[in-house]
Amino acid sequence: MESRAVEVEELARTAAAGDTAALHTLLTVLRPDVLRICARFLPNREDAEDACQDALLALTRSIGGFEGRSSFRTWLYRLTANRARSTYQNLRGRFLAESGGVPLPDRPDPRRTSVTAGTRLDLLDALERLRPDLAEAVVLRDLLDLSYREIAALTAVPEGTVKSRIHQGRAQLRPRLVPADEPGCAAG
Repeated sequence: MESRAVEVEELARTAAAGDTAALHTLLTVLRPDVLRICARFLPNREDAEDACQDALLALTRSIGGFEGRSSFRTWLYRLTANRARSTYQNLRGRFLAESGGVPLPDRPDPRRTSVTAGTRLDLLDALERLRPDLAEAVVLRDLLDLSYREIAALTAVPEGTVKSRIHQGRAQLRPRLVPADEPGCAAG
């Protein structure tokens, strides 16, 4: 596993320097990981695959901007999370346009949506209502499992700021994810 990580980091540096063969190999190696990350966000496999393609295209376009300030994996996670969230926003916008502006229900219909999918939709909706810096910090920590240090390097802010953003984001998410009438819901 460690040798694969080193290989990916080297491929990324080489691709960032303009080597198209390295970029092609990198895309092939990363596709399963990118799809797995997208599937954490999007409950429908086809939507996750669309987000994966979008993330790989974004990687192709922006690899030259990878500066190596953080690990490539961390950079990739941020790019992929942003593309998955963007795919969700586009899908939601398309639904609103096709439904004549009828909004999505407050809670997914449990008869038509799995618990896991409904939870992800609730989370994506709640994340959309957060300030972008708070949403990004929560996503990087809680969904992608990056360390505070990795998030700080990636976002170019001190670790204390990262911790504060995660705390604020979680506090703002909590009431949006747990209905007020459920036990254990504390105002926060």
